[in-house]
Amino acid sequence: MKSDIEIARETDLRKIKEVATTLGIPREEVQNYGRYIAKVPIHLIDKKQMDQHNLILGTAITPTKAYGFDRSGFRSE
Repeated sequence: MKSDIEIARETDLRKIKEVATTLGIPREEVQNYGRYIAKVPIHLIDKKQMDQHNLILGTAITPTKAYGFDRSGFRSE
């Protein structure tokens, strides 16, 4: 059985604007984050279709405190 990474590497990626056009999303509504990743405004997500599928909307925040270093090289808080 192939691993997840093997399957992913064998897949031909399509540009996100091409995928959006296929789904009927206007190109001007797509906010690109590279060639293969994008954000789509929430008003374009159909609530009825969302209830029929397993759509996961997610975000990530790193709760790591930012530290700086002073001129002597010691960490300051």
